[in-house]
Amino acid sequence: MKANQASKQKLKILAAGDIHGDTSLVKKLADRAKKEKVDLVVLTGDLTFAETSVDNLVGPFVKAKKEVLLIPGNHESLATANFLADRYKGVKNIHGTGIKEKDVGIFGVGSANIGIFQIKDDEMYNLLKKGWQKVKTSKKKIMITHCHPAGTKMEKFTHFFKGSKGITKAIKTLKPDLALCSHIHEAEGIEEKLGKTKVINVGRKGNIIEI
Repeated sequence: MKANQASKQKLKILAAGDIHGDTSLVKKLADRAKKEKVDLVVLTGDLTFAETSVDNLVGPFVKAKKEVLLIPGNHESLATANFLADRYKGVKNIHGTGIKEKDVGIFGVGSANIGIFQIKDDEMYNLLKKGWQKVKTSKKKIMITHCHPAGTKMEKFTHFFKGSKGITKAIKTLKPDLALCSHIHEAEGIEEKLGKTKVINVGRKGNIIEI
């Protein structure tokens, strides 16, 4: 396959999280998604600040004609994430499920093991496995979570927010190529490996990823 043909098969993503209701940030991210000609926008939760408002948190991406995948964080409920997904065409909540984009399977789980809206580690693992089942035949796989995995460098940036053992178990057993998260603001941009999986805390500023 020629180089230009191979590049056409790659999936280009803008991933960001921990927006916390900052609509000016959303506008900047949407402009970046359009400028960078990404195929997909992935939002890793905590879009709101304690659900005070959901206005203009997803719409600018849709206006930029970008497909959006999202999950809830610990600052919004699953119902709010579903509302945002149902409100706009081309927006999907992948909490507990998975979808295929080109040759890439993307599956995820939202919430965290702490905060206003939380779920337990074993439930996180079970939901991730459920989503993985839908994409397991994909050539490449990306796991999307809000919370970070336990036993990683990013866990050392805070003594309050513990990583999820369920997410670590999912990485070790399901072996995604990439695992994207946010949650720990201070660990934004940190990249590390768990086994063969590259783990990235995408943070507020966003991260352009090609796979």
